Amino acid sequence: MADPLDAYSHVVSSVAAELLPKVASVRAGRGSGSAVVFTADGFLLTNAHVVGSSRSGTVGFADGSAGDFLVVGRDPLSDLAVIRAQVPTPAPAVLGDSDELVVGQLVVAVGNPLGLTGSVTAGVVSGLGRSLPARSGAAVRLIEDVIQTDAALNPGNSGGALADSRSRVVGINTAVAGIGVGLAVPMNATTRSIIAALIRDGRVRRAYLGLVTSPAPLPEALRRRTGQDGALRVVEVVPGSPADRAGLRTGDLVLSAGRAPVVDAQSLQRLMFAEAIGRPLPITVFRNGALVDVIAEPVELTGAQA
Repeated sequence: MADPLDAYSHVVSSVAAELLPKVASVRAGRGSGSAVVFTADGFLLTNAHVVGSSRSGTVGFADGSAGDFLVVGRDPLSDLAVIRAQVPTPAPAVLGDSDELVVGQLVVAVGNPLGLTGSVTAGVVSGLGRSLPARSGAAVRLIEDVIQTDAALNPGNSGGALADSRSRVVGINTAVAGIGVGLAVPMNATTRSIIAALIRDGRVRRAYLGLVTSPAPLPEALRRRTGQDGALRVVEVVPGSPADRAGLRTGDLVLSAGRAPVVDAQSLQRLMFAEAIGRPLPITVFRNGALVDVIAEPVELTGAQA
């Protein structure tokens, strides 16, 4: 008998068979969505907005098993949360690396949209390197390198898996930006460090400089001198902040931080994790026609700064 499935269908159906048991439906307070088993001892990855401020909830799997979970940690500024099931869980999914994705690549979304447990959609990577604002109190950060896909996502897909053709989870579905436009938090080195911090500490410690910036092009002479096309223009320096104490000024062009080029907001943002707290951070700015070096010492981001 002829095989009724073409190559595309074989890939999608094999990914579905592999991941459907490992993607759970979750409910926490008024929120609901999906979560992905990623360790053998019951840890699942989901979106921070799915669990909200809840400390616990219920989790259900494709085989009909269900039970309670506890929130281990959440990070609204990356829209990630780790929960731990209080019941036995299926074998974990394999986490991939979104840095290996290319535009046009096949991806499969697995989740529980609109209460429809165990739903699978497929599409392609429509774009890479997108940014998605995330908020915690008054603090706003950009989730960087967000994956854009045309795989159909609906409410309830949040926290579910975006997988490649080898069933490796390359993203956690997080938002529907419009018809045919879904977004997923990437699975990369930054994400893995956030997950590790959530398991270890229940939260992610971030550094704070006290700068408000906007992207700015460099003058041609400065481009030739530095080899970079853009930088960050300082729009505001928070009084009394580490940036203020270091002598940074409104109008400065931030060219480098930590001896690495600063070409956009993400270049500076990715330095602002726990490792930077309390440590000297060399910053080079262009001011009044000259290069100026300063040393800032970031402090920990707190609710007062947020």
